[in-house]
Amino acid sequence: MTRHVALVTGSSRGIGLGAARALAREGFAVALNGPFDDAELARALDTVRAEGVPVCAVPFDVTDLAAHQTALALVQDKLGPLTTLVNNAGVGALSRGDPLDVTPASWDRCLEVNATAMFFLTQAFARRLLARDRDPNLFHSIVNVTSSNAVAVALTRTEYCASKAAAAMVSQSWAVRLGAENIAVYDVQPGLIDTDLTAPVIEDYKARAKEGLTLLPRVGSSGDMGGIIATLASGKLPYTTGQAISADAGMLVPRF
Repeated sequence: MTRHVALVTGSSRGIGLGAARALAREGFAVALNGPFDDAELARALDTVRAEGVPVCAVPFDVTDLAAHQTALALVQDKLGPLTTLVNNAGVGALSRGDPLDVTPASWDRCLEVNATAMFFLTQAFARRLLARDRDPNLFHSIVNVTSSNAVAVALTRTEYCASKAAAAMVSQSWAVRLGAENIAVYDVQPGLIDTDLTAPVIEDYKARAKEGLTLLPRVGSSGDMGGIIATLASGKLPYTTGQAISADAGMLVPRF
């Protein structure tokens, strides 16, 4: 059976796991990734396997650029030729606070994981696609998960915002480069989403959403984001590429 094959980085939990489950429900074979071959990744693997599709675990640190080609080759060996890359792995600021107090360590960490690793894993993926014949009946795509903070400042997380803005431009750059190759590139920009990353502030987010910060009066879920990612990766928005999808319940719609 010919099917789509996706690698989803940072998929042992949160938005990445939501994306992996949604892709599986669309019939994708799915490779799950986390930095470690641990119990959390094993549980995620079991969760996605329950959808009835081929799955595998590919643990590697996305910031280890030398590991990218090996990881992609492993996915192909286990599941078949890759059609889809979901760059979801990301980190937040080491601590929230005044931009005057941001440390080089926190700045470098955000840029390294959220932008540099995403760029070079996309590069490695694109090189593999361009080096082989591709099934014209399958949709080939890259879906990057950035953030509403790619365009909206959160003053207490300046380094995070900068890294997501960089990632958004990386997405557009690859869309321009790969369009002629019939490889679509998308940028999903989540807003207020209930994940481990937002756990310390999620109750405040929920209250602010109900008070009108978002047009839809609730925070989003990993399942919401997974559905968006799977829709894009399945080619259900034909004749599109390069779009930034504001998955934020209308939070950034200009209002008086």
